[in-house]
Amino acid sequence: MTAPDLPRTWRPFGPRIAGVVFAVVLVGGFAWLWVSFDQQTKDTVSGLQKATVIFFVGLGLALINGLARSRITATEEGLEVVNGYRKRRLEWAQVVRVSMTVGAPWPTLDLDDGSTISAMGIHGSDGQRAKVAVAELRALISRG
Repeated sequence: MTAPDLPRTWRPFGPRIAGVVFAVVLVGGFAWLWVSFDQQTKDTVSGLQKATVIFFVGLGLALINGLARSRITATEEGLEVVNGYRKRRLEWAQVVRVSMTVGAPWPTLDLDDGSTISAMGIHGSDGQRAKVAVAELRALISRG
């Protein structure tokens, strides 16, 4: 495979779609539940109880957003890997190898210091799309 033109960004397709669907179901479900309550039931719910539900819905949305925003961006300078809310910038010389074993949820980047990091911007559930992305990333790494 030839290396793609830079800059190039990979984002997981399946998890992003699932995140949108889950967010709509989560917010829509709680909204429908609240609307379906009769006024007497609504009156018995305290402010703290409402705040607790809103907190947990917000927490769920924050987790969904963290997964959906994962990406890998390749530039002339190197890679920017965003996993959830953590961003790492790597120079090309730091990335030794990319591997994705069969059944793995995402590839792993082997670094020159012996450590590894997950690359959640490519997701195994995307099938052929993920295989092409890993091949493109390997071509870029081998090019240096």
